[in-house]
Amino acid sequence: MTRTAVRWTSADLATFPNDGKRREIIDGALYVSKQPNWYHQAVCIRIGGLLDAWSLPTNAGMAAVAPGLIFADDDDVAPDVVWASTARLAAILGAGGKLYAAPELVVEVLSPGAKNIQRDRRTKLKLYARRGVDEYWIVDWPRRIIDVYRLEGNTLAHVATLTESDTLTSPLMPGMDMPLARIFAGLPTEEAPEL
Repeated sequence: MTRTAVRWTSADLATFPNDGKRREIIDGALYVSKQPNWYHQAVCIRIGGLLDAWSLPTNAGMAAVAPGLIFADDDDVAPDVVWASTARLAAILGAGGKLYAAPELVVEVLSPGAKNIQRDRRTKLKLYARRGVDEYWIVDWPRRIIDVYRLEGNTLAHVATLTESDTLTSPLMPGMDMPLARIFAGLPTEEAPEL
């Protein structure tokens, strides 16, 4: 007897209990992870705040933490941070405050565990490239680095690995300077073990 793999959809996400787990669907596969910890969320808020501080004076765009991003019924994710220009946001923001196409920037902050890291570094990298995200940042806060990827054709190509002493800039946001020291200030250098 041949078994067929379950192909999950956005409708399936609505049937799960609100149990503190994050569920995402990529190419019909279900990914489940624990809710992020304090330091992970602090990094998300800092990045979102710095993006908004640059954007708001000129109405260039908006940042959001953990928005729903529904590319298709079988590609339904919740990136840690996104930034969209005002023009693109008007085109991709749909019913219920969800995004239905690629924002310019997606940021994922790594969570501990090989499966979580593989999902952000490989599976989501491919998804975001396929769906047209212009820039993707992967943040490894315990190591204090950010890997920057930019869309080249159909691929998100690695363009830089920045450390705590660097300042992040982006062609998407002219004049935006994000010192990584501000993002990582006060964080431990290693993630605390789970209790």
